[in-house]
Amino acid sequence: MEFTSDDARAHYDAVRDVLDGVVVGLDFDGTLSPVVDDPEAARLHPGAPGALLELAEAVRAVAVITGRPARQAIAMGDLDALGNAMLDRGAELFVFGQYGNERWSATEQRIRSPRPPAGLASFERELPAVLRGAGAADAFIEQKGLAVAVHTRRMADPADAFQRLVEPVAALAHRHHLTVEPGRNVVEVRSGDMHKGQALRTFVAEQQASGVIFGGDDLGDVEAFEAVRALRAEGLPGLVVCSASTEQPQLVDLADVVVDGPDGVVELLGGLLLRR
Repeated sequence: MEFTSDDARAHYDAVRDVLDGVVVGLDFDGTLSPVVDDPEAARLHPGAPGALLELAEAVRAVAVITGRPARQAIAMGDLDALGNAMLDRGAELFVFGQYGNERWSATEQRIRSPRPPAGLASFERELPAVLRGAGAADAFIEQKGLAVAVHTRRMADPADAFQRLVEPVAALAHRHHLTVEPGRNVVEVRSGDMHKGQALRTFVAEQQASGVIFGGDDLGDVEAFEAVRALRAEGLPGLVVCSASTEQPQLVDLADVVVDGPDGVVELLGGLLLRR
Protein backbone atom coordinates (compact mmCIF):
# COMPACT_ATOMS: atom_id res chain seq x y z
CA MET A 1 0.00 0.00 0.00
CA GLU A 2 1.40 3.38 -1.03
CA PHE A 3 0.07 6.77 0.00
CA THR A 4 0.27 9.34 -2.78
CA SER A 5 0.73 12.32 -0.42
CA ASP A 6 0.78 13.40 3.23
CA ASP A 7 -2.84 14.50 2.80
CA ALA A 8 -3.68 11.01 1.59
CA ARG A 9 -2.47 9.50 4.85
CA ALA A 10 -4.68 11.97 6.71
CA HIS A 11 -7.68 10.92 4.60
CA TYR A 12 -6.97 7.28 5.46
CA ASP A 13 -6.86 8.11 9.17
CA ALA A 14 -10.07 10.16 8.90
CA VAL A 15 -12.14 7.29 7.46
CA ARG A 16 -10.60 4.84 9.91
CA ASP A 17 -11.72 7.08 12.79
CA VAL A 18 -15.39 6.87 11.68
CA LEU A 19 -15.24 3.34 10.28
CA ASP A 20 -18.54 2.18 11.76
CA GLY A 21 -20.37 4.80 9.69
CA VAL A 22 -18.39 4.34 6.46
CA VAL A 23 -19.79 2.89 3.25
CA VAL A 24 -17.36 0.96 1.03
CA GLY A 25 -17.82 0.76 -2.73
CA LEU A 26 -15.63 -1.55 -4.81
CA ASP A 27 -15.36 -2.32 -8.49
CA PHE A 28 -15.43 -5.99 -9.54
CA ASP A 29 -12.98 -6.67 -12.40
CA GLY A 30 -9.43 -5.63 -11.62
CA THR A 31 -10.33 -4.68 -8.04
CA LEU A 32 -12.03 -7.64 -6.37
CA SER A 33 -11.36 -10.02 -9.25
CA PRO A 34 -8.16 -10.41 -11.29
CA VAL A 35 -8.58 -9.40 -14.94
CA VAL A 36 -8.60 -12.47 -17.24
CA ASP A 37 -8.66 -12.96 -21.00
CA ASP A 38 -12.16 -14.45 -20.94
CA PRO A 39 -14.49 -12.00 -19.12
CA GLU A 40 -16.89 -14.86 -18.38
CA ALA A 41 -14.15 -16.67 -16.44
CA ALA A 42 -13.61 -13.90 -13.86
CA ARG A 43 -13.88 -14.88 -10.19
CA LEU A 44 -13.34 -13.11 -6.90
CA HIS A 45 -9.85 -13.06 -5.47
CA PRO A 46 -9.63 -16.02 -3.04
CA GLY A 47 -9.15 -13.68 -0.11
CA ALA A 48 -11.94 -11.27 -1.04
CA PRO A 49 -14.97 -13.05 0.48
CA GLY A 50 -13.36 -13.35 3.90
CA ALA A 51 -12.07 -9.77 3.82
CA LEU A 52 -15.46 -8.42 2.78
CA LEU A 53 -17.29 -10.44 5.41
CA GLU A 54 -15.04 -9.16 8.19
CA LEU A 55 -15.18 -5.61 6.87
CA ALA A 56 -18.97 -5.61 6.63
CA GLU A 57 -19.24 -6.11 10.38
CA ALA A 58 -17.16 -2.99 11.00
CA VAL A 59 -18.67 -0.50 8.49
CA ARG A 60 -22.14 0.83 7.65
CA ALA A 61 -22.51 -1.12 4.37
CA VAL A 62 -20.54 -2.64 1.48
CA ALA A 63 -21.40 -2.38 -2.21
CA VAL A 64 -19.95 -3.87 -5.37
CA ILE A 65 -20.33 -1.19 -8.06
CA THR A 66 -19.57 -2.68 -11.45
CA GLY A 67 -20.05 -2.27 -15.16
CA ARG A 68 -21.09 -5.91 -15.36
CA PRO A 69 -24.75 -6.90 -15.22
CA ALA A 70 -25.67 -7.40 -11.58
CA ARG A 71 -26.83 -10.97 -12.17
CA GLN A 72 -23.49 -11.85 -13.76
CA ALA A 73 -21.42 -10.29 -10.97
CA ILE A 74 -23.52 -12.04 -8.33
CA ALA A 75 -23.02 -15.42 -10.01
CA MET A 76 -19.30 -14.99 -10.69
CA GLY A 77 -18.57 -13.72 -7.19
CA ASP A 78 -21.02 -16.03 -5.41
CA LEU A 79 -22.27 -12.79 -3.90
CA ASP A 80 -25.68 -14.15 -2.91
CA ALA A 81 -23.98 -16.59 -0.52
CA LEU A 82 -21.65 -13.87 0.72
CA GLY A 83 -24.61 -11.54 1.23
CA ASN A 84 -26.46 -14.17 3.25
CA ALA A 85 -23.38 -14.68 5.41
CA MET A 86 -23.27 -10.93 6.00
CA LEU A 87 -26.93 -10.88 6.98
CA ASP A 88 -26.24 -13.61 9.54
CA ARG A 89 -23.75 -11.22 11.12
CA GLY A 90 -26.08 -8.24 11.01
CA ALA A 91 -24.42 -6.66 7.95
CA GLU A 92 -25.60 -5.94 4.41
CA LEU A 93 -24.22 -6.31 0.88
CA PHE A 94 -25.38 -4.36 -2.16
CA VAL A 95 -24.58 -4.82 -5.84
CA PHE A 96 -24.99 -1.95 -8.31
CA GLY A 97 -24.69 -3.43 -11.80
CA GLN A 98 -24.16 -1.76 -15.17
CA TYR A 99 -22.69 1.39 -13.60
CA GLY A 100 -25.54 1.72 -11.12
CA ASN A 101 -28.46 1.14 -13.48
CA GLU A 102 -29.21 -2.17 -11.73
CA ARG A 103 -29.57 -2.68 -7.99
CA TRP A 104 -29.55 -5.80 -5.79
CA SER A 105 -29.25 -6.31 -2.05
CA ALA A 106 -28.85 -9.37 0.11
CA THR A 107 -32.05 -8.41 1.93
CA GLU A 108 -34.25 -8.03 -1.15
CA GLN A 109 -32.65 -10.81 -3.25
CA ARG A 110 -33.99 -9.34 -6.49
CA ILE A 111 -32.55 -7.10 -9.20
CA ARG A 112 -34.17 -3.80 -10.07
CA SER A 113 -33.38 -2.82 -13.63
CA PRO A 114 -34.58 -0.23 -16.18
CA ARG A 115 -35.31 -0.88 -19.85
CA PRO A 116 -32.42 -0.94 -22.35
CA PRO A 117 -31.50 2.51 -23.68
CA ALA A 118 -32.95 3.70 -26.97
CA GLY A 119 -30.56 3.15 -29.83
CA LEU A 120 -28.76 0.15 -28.35
CA ALA A 121 -30.47 -2.41 -30.60
CA SER A 122 -29.58 -0.43 -33.73
CA PHE A 123 -26.01 -0.03 -32.49
CA GLU A 124 -25.70 -3.81 -32.04
CA ARG A 125 -26.97 -4.49 -35.57
CA GLU A 126 -24.43 -2.12 -37.13
CA LEU A 127 -21.49 -3.05 -34.89
CA PRO A 128 -20.15 -6.12 -36.79
CA ALA A 129 -19.71 -4.10 -39.99
CA VAL A 130 -17.85 -1.38 -38.09
CA LEU A 131 -15.52 -3.95 -36.52
CA ARG A 132 -14.80 -5.48 -39.93
CA GLY A 133 -13.98 -2.05 -41.29
CA ALA A 134 -11.53 -1.50 -38.42
CA GLY A 135 -9.80 -4.81 -39.05
CA ALA A 136 -11.10 -6.13 -35.71
CA ALA A 137 -13.82 -8.55 -36.80
CA ASP A 138 -12.54 -11.12 -34.28
CA ALA A 139 -13.14 -8.86 -31.30
CA PHE A 140 -15.38 -10.46 -28.69
CA ILE A 141 -18.78 -8.77 -28.36
CA GLU A 142 -20.32 -9.05 -24.91
CA GLN A 143 -24.03 -8.25 -24.73
CA LYS A 144 -25.00 -7.01 -21.27
CA GLY A 145 -28.65 -6.16 -21.73
CA LEU A 146 -28.25 -2.47 -20.93
CA ALA A 147 -24.87 -2.15 -22.66
CA VAL A 148 -22.51 -3.74 -25.18
CA ALA A 149 -18.80 -4.32 -24.56
CA VAL A 150 -16.23 -4.95 -27.29
CA HIS A 151 -13.18 -6.83 -25.96
CA THR A 152 -9.80 -7.14 -27.69
CA ARG A 153 -7.96 -9.02 -24.90
CA ARG A 154 -8.26 -12.38 -26.73
CA MET A 155 -6.81 -11.02 -29.99
CA ALA A 156 -3.23 -11.48 -31.19
CA ASP A 157 -2.31 -7.85 -30.45
CA PRO A 158 -4.96 -6.55 -28.01
CA ALA A 159 -3.56 -3.02 -27.69
CA ASP A 160 -3.24 -2.49 -31.44
CA ALA A 161 -6.75 -3.85 -32.09
CA PHE A 162 -8.12 -1.58 -29.36
CA GLN A 163 -6.55 1.48 -30.98
CA ARG A 164 -8.00 0.55 -34.38
CA LEU A 165 -11.55 0.11 -33.20
CA VAL A 166 -12.04 2.64 -30.41
CA GLU A 167 -12.71 5.64 -32.70
CA PRO A 168 -15.11 3.94 -35.16
CA VAL A 169 -17.01 2.25 -32.32
CA ALA A 170 -17.27 5.60 -30.54
CA ALA A 171 -18.53 7.28 -33.72
CA LEU A 172 -21.22 4.61 -34.13
CA ALA A 173 -22.24 4.98 -30.49
CA HIS A 174 -22.54 8.74 -30.76
CA ARG A 175 -24.78 8.40 -33.83
CA HIS A 176 -27.16 6.45 -31.63
CA HIS A 177 -26.85 8.90 -28.70
CA LEU A 178 -25.00 6.40 -26.49
CA THR A 179 -22.07 6.87 -24.12
CA VAL A 180 -18.65 5.31 -24.74
CA GLU A 181 -16.58 3.95 -21.84
CA PRO A 182 -13.07 2.87 -22.92
CA GLY A 183 -11.29 0.52 -20.53
CA ARG A 184 -8.55 -2.06 -20.29
CA ASN A 185 -8.68 -3.55 -23.81
CA VAL A 186 -12.43 -3.06 -23.87
CA VAL A 187 -14.82 -0.41 -25.21
CA GLU A 188 -18.21 -0.36 -23.54
CA VAL A 189 -21.24 1.40 -25.00
CA ARG A 190 -24.22 2.26 -22.81
CA SER A 191 -26.69 4.93 -21.79
CA GLY A 192 -25.14 8.02 -20.24
CA ASP A 193 -27.95 8.50 -17.72
CA MET A 194 -26.08 6.75 -14.90
CA HIS A 195 -22.46 6.31 -13.84
CA LYS A 196 -20.61 4.94 -10.83
CA GLY A 197 -20.15 8.35 -9.26
CA GLN A 198 -23.88 8.99 -9.21
CA ALA A 199 -24.53 5.50 -7.86
CA LEU A 200 -21.97 6.02 -5.10
CA ARG A 201 -23.38 9.40 -4.06
CA THR A 202 -26.89 7.94 -3.90
CA PHE A 203 -25.59 5.04 -1.79
CA VAL A 204 -23.85 7.43 0.62
CA ALA A 205 -27.03 9.48 1.04
CA GLU A 206 -29.30 6.46 1.52
CA GLN A 207 -27.02 5.00 4.17
CA GLN A 208 -26.54 8.38 5.90
CA ALA A 209 -22.85 7.54 5.87
CA SER A 210 -20.26 9.36 7.96
CA GLY A 211 -17.50 8.43 5.51
CA VAL A 212 -16.87 6.73 2.17
CA ILE A 213 -14.22 4.54 0.54
CA PHE A 214 -14.16 3.60 -3.13
CA GLY A 215 -11.72 1.32 -4.90
CA GLY A 216 -11.39 0.85 -8.65
CA ASP A 217 -8.94 0.18 -11.44
CA ASP A 218 -10.28 1.50 -14.75
CA LEU A 219 -11.62 4.57 -16.52
CA GLY A 220 -15.20 3.58 -15.69
CA ASP A 221 -14.30 4.25 -12.05
CA VAL A 222 -13.18 7.85 -12.57
CA GLU A 223 -16.61 9.34 -11.81
CA ALA A 224 -16.67 7.42 -8.51
CA PHE A 225 -13.17 8.68 -7.68
CA GLU A 226 -14.37 12.21 -8.39
CA ALA A 227 -17.51 11.67 -6.29
CA VAL A 228 -15.39 10.73 -3.26
CA ARG A 229 -13.23 13.82 -3.72
CA ALA A 230 -16.34 16.03 -4.08
CA LEU A 231 -17.95 14.55 -0.97
CA ARG A 232 -14.69 15.12 0.90
CA ALA A 233 -14.74 18.77 -0.15
CA GLU A 234 -18.23 18.91 1.36
CA GLY A 235 -16.83 17.71 4.70
CA LEU A 236 -17.32 13.93 4.50
CA PRO A 237 -14.21 11.81 5.21
CA GLY A 238 -13.33 9.89 2.06
CA LEU A 239 -10.62 7.67 0.63
CA VAL A 240 -9.89 6.87 -3.03
CA VAL A 241 -8.13 3.56 -3.63
CA CYS A 242 -6.51 2.67 -6.96
CA SER A 243 -6.06 -1.01 -7.74
CA ALA A 244 -3.06 -0.31 -9.94
CA SER A 245 -2.13 -1.95 -13.23
CA THR A 246 0.27 -1.21 -16.06
CA GLU A 247 -2.74 -1.05 -18.43
CA GLN A 248 -4.34 1.98 -16.76
CA PRO A 249 -1.68 3.99 -14.90
CA GLN A 250 -3.46 7.34 -15.21
CA LEU A 251 -5.83 6.52 -12.31
CA VAL A 252 -2.91 6.70 -9.88
CA ASP A 253 -2.95 10.50 -10.04
CA LEU A 254 -6.56 10.58 -8.79
CA ALA A 255 -6.03 8.22 -5.86
CA ASP A 256 -5.06 8.62 -2.22
CA VAL A 257 -3.83 5.05 -1.87
CA VAL A 258 -2.32 2.84 -4.56
CA VAL A 259 -2.29 -0.94 -4.11
CA ASP A 260 -1.05 -3.82 -6.25
CA GLY A 261 -4.22 -5.10 -7.91
CA PRO A 262 -6.74 -7.35 -6.14
CA ASP A 263 -3.99 -8.73 -3.87
CA GLY A 264 -3.42 -5.22 -2.57
CA VAL A 265 -7.14 -4.47 -2.27
CA VAL A 266 -7.67 -7.51 -0.04
CA GLU A 267 -4.67 -6.52 2.07
CA LEU A 268 -5.95 -2.94 2.43
CA LEU A 269 -9.43 -4.10 3.52
CA GLY A 270 -7.91 -6.26 6.21
CA GLY A 271 -5.57 -3.46 7.23
CA LEU A 272 -8.47 -1.10 7.88
CA LEU A 273 -9.63 -3.47 10.61
CA LEU A 274 -6.18 -4.11 12.08
CA ARG A 275 -5.47 -0.39 12.38
CA ARG A 276 -8.75 0.67 13.98
